[in-house]
Amino acid sequence: MAVDTAYSRKWIPLNALRAFEAVGRHLSFTGGAQAIGVTQSAVSRHVATLEDLIGQKLLIRRAHTVALTRAGEMLLPAIGKSFDRLEQVLDEIRVRTPDAGRTLRVHFPPSFLQQLAMPLLGEFRARFPDVSLDVVSTLAPGLPAGDVDVAVVYDLPRVSDAIRDLLWLVRVTPVCSPAIAAGIARDGLDLAGFLARHELLHVRVEGRPRGHLWNDFARRHGLAAPDGRGTTFDTLVLAVQYAIAGGGVALADVDMFAGEIAAGRLVAPFAEACDDGFGYYLSLAAEDLDDPVVADFRSWIIARFAGRGRAAAGGGAGPAVRLVAGER
Repeated sequence: MAVDTAYSRKWIPLNALRAFEAVGRHLSFTGGAQAIGVTQSAVSRHVATLEDLIGQKLLIRRAHTVALTRAGEMLLPAIGKSFDRLEQVLDEIRVRTPDAGRTLRVHFPPSFLQQLAMPLLGEFRARFPDVSLDVVSTLAPGLPAGDVDVAVVYDLPRVSDAIRDLLWLVRVTPVCSPAIAAGIARDGLDLAGFLARHELLHVRVEGRPRGHLWNDFARRHGLAAPDGRGTTFDTLVLAVQYAIAGGGVALADVDMFAGEIAAGRLVAPFAEACDDGFGYYLSLAAEDLDDPVVADFRSWIIARFAGRGRAAAGGGAGPAVRLVAGER
């Protein structure tokens, strides 16, 4: 029977949580039992005990499969993350020297990391010398699949259970090499004629069709939709580097690449620019704010980007941090 008061540590059955996590992860009582090295009947008893304790069904038992209920979907990731964190801390205690400090795991999209965050990491380490940074970069938008403490994600505005702080709003415009830009005045090209003449460079965005960003830009400025030609890159940085080399025209965040434009390596030849709806958000679970290292990192990175508009941030430091990144 479920208890009537708020749960405390003395009521939390760790073996039952381990059993449910294993079954939920494998969606199988047999697979769950094998994963934790107990019998299937023991796993079944543990899950039943947990369901009785909270007064909610966690699993839907079918003939040959198992499915999570809504309550199970809420509980499973919380248990998995808690066990992952316990494993990490126990492993750190086992292998580290007494004064080795803390490691924070953070996710960054590749282009954001290279253009904006990279100059800040040294500052963070200087300000928080006891925190180590573990930086990883992935190409998928949104939250990474792996376990992280803090994530900067490239995403559209959305409602979620996570805490999300907007760090950087994307504003795009066509950019190209100086050599390509020189032909605009020489040949009297307007924006439509310029885009029709040159190869358009695309950036792959998971879940979006090729050319989506260019099509959206054209629609916003009353232009004909591009014909889909051009080269596609995994990251915006690669597309811009190819544009700098004279390979075509990229649709890039004019403020993210302000340094390249100021140096004359890259040109934004037209005034037309627009917010494309995407932004870079700091995302973390609400309960993780109880971790002082996570809270310090959140306060620090928000302060580095706050009030700077679209200008690139520059950046100070603490314990060890792992940074993981997704595109863009």
